[in-house]
Amino acid sequence: MNIRLAKFKDLIPSSLPFVEGKLDGHKERKNYSILGPGVAEDAEQSIKISEPHGFNLGAVSAKPFNGSGLHSHLTAEVFIIYSGKWRFYWGSEGKDETILNPGDIISMPTNMFRAFENAGDEEGLIFVVLGGDDPGIVTWIPEVLERAKKTGMALLDDNSLIDLNIKAIPNGRRLLEPISDDEIKKFNNYKLDQLKSNISTLNNRIENELNIGDNIKISHILGNIFQDKSVNPIIKQDTGFSLSCFKSKKGRVENLVFNKPTILFSQKGNWKIEMENLSKEINFKDTISVPLGVNVNIEINESEVSYLNCVSSI
Repeated sequence: MNIRLAKFKDLIPSSLPFVEGKLDGHKERKNYSILGPGVAEDAEQSIKISEPHGFNLGAVSAKPFNGSGLHSHLTAEVFIIYSGKWRFYWGSEGKDETILNPGDIISMPTNMFRAFENAGDEEGLIFVVLGGDDPGIVTWIPEVLERAKKTGMALLDDNSLIDLNIKAIPNGRRLLEPISDDEIKKFNNYKLDQLKSNISTLNNRIENELNIGDNIKISHILGNIFQDKSVNPIIKQDTGFSLSCFKSKKGRVENLVFNKPTILFSQKGNWKIEMENLSKEINFKDTISVPLGVNVNIEINESEVSYLNCVSSI
C-alpha cells in the first residue's frame, strides 16, 4: 500500500523543473511530481507514484512574484489553489488574467498559452492535475526560450533540458527552434468572461453541494460520472478525468467503490481512508491511490471544515 501513498513531507521537489527556471520571477519555485511524470523538463524529477492512472498529479510552490512563463499543453491542466493568492494570465501576450484564492479551481483549455504567478505576500502552493498518462511536451512562447538561453538554459530538439553552462550540445542534436509567428496564431485566446465557466470558486460551490454519507457534502467540479452515476459538474470541460471535493468537519461516508483509477488528496484536515482491512490517514497535502473495485470508507473528525479532493479517470 505504501507504493500508493504519497506523503507530501517525503516528496523530493525539483528546483529547476523547466527551461525558464533560472530567470527572475521563475527561479524561486519548486515542482513536485506526485502521480506520474507530469510535464517537467527536468529528467531527474522524482516521481512518487508511478503507476499509470490516466492523469497526472503534481504541485508547485512559489515565493511571491514567482511562477511559470507563458506555455501551452497538449492535454487538460487543472489548478487547485491550496495556499496563497495566485494570478493566472493567458494568451500569447498574457494580457488577460484573473486572481484566485485558496479553494478556487481553474481548468485551462488546451491549445492556449497560460501562466501563473504567486500574487500574495508569502510562499504559496497549488496542486495541478494534467490529463493523460503522458501529457506530452510544453510549448513555450519564443520570448521564454530566448530569455532562458541567456541564462544558459535551453531545450534540445527532442525537448530535453540542457544547461549550456555545464554541457555542450550532444552530437546529432541541436537546439529547439522557437515556434514561428504563424504557429502562434494557431493558438486560441479567450477573454475573462469566456473563461469564467472554467472557474469554480470556493464560495460559489456551496450552492452545488450534495449530501453524501453521514454529515459529508460533495461538490462535483469536473466530469459527469461519479460512482458510475451521472452527475452535473460545475465546469463542463471534457478533461478525461473527474474532480469532486468532499467537505466536512465531522462525518463519514461508507462503501464507495471506484472502478476507474482514482486518487484522494487532502486539501485541509486529517482524513481517515479505510479500504478492505487497511486503514490509512492522509494529512494536509497527502495523496493516496485507491485500489480498483474495493469498498472505501472515508471519515473526518476535525474542529474546522476540511476538504478532500477526489480525481478519477473517465
